Amino acid sequence: MILFVTIKKKYIALVLGLVIVIGCLYFHTSIRQVFVQDELGQTIQNIFHKRNQAILDKDENTIQKLYDTQLRYGIWAYEHEIKKMKYLHKWAKKQGVVFTNIDSNTVVGKINDKGEKTTINLIASTTYEYCYENDQTIKNAFRIGTYHSVDVQKRGNEWIIIREWYTDPFADSMELDEIKTEEFKKYIVDQKERDFSNMIQRRKNALKYADEYCGAAAKEDYIYNKKYINYNHLGGDCANFASQILHEGGEFRKNSTWNYTKEGSKAWINAHAFKNYMIYSGRASTVAYGTYDQVYKGAYKLLPGDFVAYEKKGKITHISVVTGADSKGYALVNSHNTDRYRVPWDLGWSDKKIKFHLVHVHF
Repeated sequence: MILFVTIKKKYIALVLGLVIVIGCLYFHTSIRQVFVQDELGQTIQNIFHKRNQAILDKDENTIQKLYDTQLRYGIWAYEHEIKKMKYLHKWAKKQGVVFTNIDSNTVVGKINDKGEKTTINLIASTTYEYCYENDQTIKNAFRIGTYHSVDVQKRGNEWIIIREWYTDPFADSMELDEIKTEEFKKYIVDQKERDFSNMIQRRKNALKYADEYCGAAAKEDYIYNKKYINYNHLGGDCANFASQILHEGGEFRKNSTWNYTKEGSKAWINAHAFKNYMIYSGRASTVAYGTYDQVYKGAYKLLPGDFVAYEKKGKITHISVVTGADSKGYALVNSHNTDRYRVPWDLGWSDKKIKFHLVHVHF
């Protein structure tokens, strides 16, 4: 009996020892992972901060230093940021505004250390602040949320981007036309702030829903409504989000054509079908249709809860919902794909290849 107890005690001690060793190894591994994640999280935040400031300052040299431009993917990523920078400032000139600050909050997700490089998946919620040239006392701001996959390498004490992929909200309009820029600007800067305080409750509820679930562009949480499928990886989620806003917030009833049970009907999730359904059902009517120069004045008639449909090569490719107006009454929109919060309605879409359907919804 004494021998058995002794053996049993030795066995327990051995097991406890193994548990402690494994626990220590796991603890140290976890601590290392935390340190790595913290370092990379801060690294990414610093890279975005430098890049945003360089875009604001039109500093191409600083942007270039963030990328390995000797590699194909590195130079592609660098060239895209330069193109985006030029577009933003060209749009600002058309608008009669000055960007005063660009700031990103980055949230690092999955990290895959492959030895020669580290792949990081992250969310960037970027706030753009601007004021109008003729009234710089009033600040305006909007947010855009993007989802990134970035490959970085450490070179000495610096991290450098060797590849970056994300769905760019400006990618559909990098060729903003110079035609009539001064005409647009003169009209826009002469407008006044608009008052939406007398909106009916259904529009207010739609607005609340649009702000709460605009994903990575939201003020916090960065969530979609989990009741619904996220169609971003299945062709796009913009119409699905617009349908949710009108149903969940605006109290529009579902029917056999426009419906969501376990998944959305075509009119619910497809941008082209959604626009056609809303018009032909009588739930909405067109305020203006055409190229930017043909419709930009009509956009001042849009109210929160109305929507803009963006047509490219004869097909509606995107839907955004009006959620307010800036200090000059310029309509602002929310959307998914990419995630937008109170963004000027034409930003990323303003060239002659794109036609706009400005649509008034009958609440």
